[in-house]
Amino acid sequence: MANSEAEPVSLEQSAPGPKDLGAWQSLFFSDLKSKGRSINTLKNYRTDLDCFNTYLSQSNLRPDLSKFGVSDVQAYGAYLDQRYSSDNSRRRRVQALRLFFDFLVANNLFSHNPVRKLPTSPKFLDVPRPTPFSEVKTLWEYLLAQEKVPESLNKLMALRNQIVVLMIYGAGLKVSDLSSLKFQRLSLSGDQPKVLVDHPKRDPYTIPLPEVFVDVWERYEKALAFEKERAGLNFDEILFAANPHRILAGGLSARGMEVIFEEIRRKLMITLTPKSLRQACIFKWLKQGHNDSTIKDWLGVAPSYSLKPYRESLKDHIYGDEFLKELWLHQQRRRPGS
Repeated sequence: MANSEAEPVSLEQSAPGPKDLGAWQSLFFSDLKSKGRSINTLKNYRTDLDCFNTYLSQSNLRPDLSKFGVSDVQAYGAYLDQRYSSDNSRRRRVQALRLFFDFLVANNLFSHNPVRKLPTSPKFLDVPRPTPFSEVKTLWEYLLAQEKVPESLNKLMALRNQIVVLMIYGAGLKVSDLSSLKFQRLSLSGDQPKVLVDHPKRDPYTIPLPEVFVDVWERYEKALAFEKERAGLNFDEILFAANPHRILAGGLSARGMEVIFEEIRRKLMITLTPKSLRQACIFKWLKQGHNDSTIKDWLGVAPSYSLKPYRESLKDHIYGDEFLKELWLHQQRRRPGS
């Protein structure tokens, strides 16, 4: 994650000219990066602004920012209406351009933001499609059974995947949150284990973890220390990337976790994804009686985020986390020598 203490981009010495759109956009992205925006956020803004650049190119318009006014904004809005059928797609691209022009206003290229004259499309809420509870249990039973393999590295990867599931289904973390999460962000003392999440736009916050996390963590930490020493590695990330023979590095990319879920999905013939497992976590929290404000805090979303689609279908979904400990204890009793 970028350092949130970084200095904002300074243009006091030599700012680009109004016709140098590419230079202004580069400065805009540098400014976002200095403010701690994530790699995924920067990538999305680039994609959305590329749409604006394509519009200028296809319309044979010279990118002279000093002459960009309300009529140009309206023409771009018509272009988006014609190109995208999705309201959310149009809304994203308008918001990206609006933020870019806010940056230009802040650097005295405009006295006001003309893009604010263009209304954004309404944001439609996704219908939740959580992993069925039966599949969550199937997944957990499978990962517990995988831990019994004789090879130490395969055993460690099974434990790692248990940690991933407990973080997503138990604490609602996204794969991007997990990718480079450090040991120091865990608090396992006291009655309730917790994980501390650093958010790019707000203060860090803690999320409770399921009770069984401590039991799984003790086994995982010991096995990980052994394999790190064997590979001659030292890192602070909780997760790791590995090939069939050894650990390669600390941290596990979001795509790497997606691949793990794809393999499990094919093997077990189930439908779960990290996103659907996280949605199941939201239903679990609602069933446990947590209020909307608390759940939004744990999800790291804005207060305006609506849980209405979840509440509307709550009666159709029954989730809990007691089975995590129960199945884990059952596996321990079946373990040789226990």
